[in-house]
Amino acid sequence: MLIAAYEQDGAERLGLVAGDAIRPFPVGVSLLDAVAGAAPEDGAVALDDVRLLPPLHPASVRDFVSFEQHVEGVELRNKRPVSERWYASPSFLFMSPHNLVGANDPVPIPPGCTLMDFELEVAIVIGRDGRNLTPADAGAHIAGYAIFNDWSARDIQGDEMQLGLGPAKGKDFASTLGPWLVTPDELEQYRDGDRIDLGLQAWVNDVPVGDGDRLSSMAWSFEELVAYASRSAWIRAGDLIASGTCGNGALAELWGRRGSTADPPPLAPGDVVRMTVEGIGTIENRLVGSGEERIPVPAARRRMPVA
Repeated sequence: MLIAAYEQDGAERLGLVAGDAIRPFPVGVSLLDAVAGAAPEDGAVALDDVRLLPPLHPASVRDFVSFEQHVEGVELRNKRPVSERWYASPSFLFMSPHNLVGANDPVPIPPGCTLMDFELEVAIVIGRDGRNLTPADAGAHIAGYAIFNDWSARDIQGDEMQLGLGPAKGKDFASTLGPWLVTPDELEQYRDGDRIDLGLQAWVNDVPVGDGDRLSSMAWSFEELVAYASRSAWIRAGDLIASGTCGNGALAELWGRRGSTADPPPLAPGDVVRMTVEGIGTIENRLVGSGEERIPVPAARRRMPVA
């Protein structure tokens, strides 16, 4: 099933995607209800007549770093190899669940940002609660897959990560999720062992960004990521877990490999970023100015010396 959230005539609905139309579910049916087999209503609306929304409002977002090619390229910019610590076990950051945008929504560039970037990822939605799961158990907790674009203000991110924390403000302004949720049965035809083998590609203004990667090149499977996330912790139905950026899935990787943040240039208002994941679909967002002022916050008040 392909399950979409959409806005029509000012109302938010959930529906079953079939070709170029959506069959709405009854009001009150949740995404997880739909995955469990809730029946849609009679009738349909055209996809072209609605605004696609993120398919859910997750309780939490964990974003992993699971593509070696991407990490390698970014670390070249920092003039260092991939850390052996990266290979030892998965790692993730928590991200804001409050700033998700739809598949075709405009995306504002944060005020003051001069190194705007995108990140092509695939995310899964957790379908039921779990704790201390094994990879063998974790697959039953995956409700579906969607494209995830972890937009990044690289200059802000670079500043805050000097303290060994974050990124936080470099990423919490917008993340695209969509165009809909694809249930696991739809992607079984692409399974290759414990991986899902899907082609991934990003374009900026219709120019492809590098050679597209494949989802099967993840260093850890989604089941392994879920198991790690659940270690001594609850994962809850409705949580979002993202793969991390694929190879050639962000400008920062190319900046590292080419040695310049001008090749290719950072994103600017008017640029259009399109992403396609085989078996899932396409998202496309235009960058715009935020129209907001950068609210000043003073530097730290320094501790007075002890007499």
